[in-house]
Amino acid sequence: MTATVGATLEREHRTIDDGIMDFAGADPSAVAPEQRSALLDSIAVLRRHIYIEEQYLFPPLRAAGMVGPVMVMVREHGLMWPLLDQLQRLVSDGDFGTATQLCRDLLQQLNSHNTKEEMILYPQADEVLSPGDLDELTDLLSTAEIPADWVCGGVLRS
Repeated sequence: MTATVGATLEREHRTIDDGIMDFAGADPSAVAPEQRSALLDSIAVLRRHIYIEEQYLFPPLRAAGMVGPVMVMVREHGLMWPLLDQLQRLVSDGDFGTATQLCRDLLQQLNSHNTKEEMILYPQADEVLSPGDLDELTDLLSTAEIPADWVCGGVLRS
């Protein structure tokens, strides 16, 4: 079976969700170091995933006429981004009880968000992007680094 852009990004959704779910299901008074590490890894992968979507996937989808759905995804990214900041702080401070609840909230957002991406945007991406774009995207998923000052497009700036 040939990999597609959609299938590749969906696999990454599952990887991200797994680390968050593991932490969300933990007893806050007994969070194992590997659960903490998996959560922090998931946060980093989610940030990179958002970056790649906004910088490389969404522009060709906008150009193909999917302006509305892309705007919704960017807005939802903007709602998640501060939660990721807060989660990192809570884990660093050892406030695992609050972090566990915030993980559950984030998982609800991701469930809704990912479903829309997987059912609406990713199939379009498979139609719009050229075959060579999958190789580039696969490389980006493992090598892309977010610029230090980059913040997703949906974050409200004051």
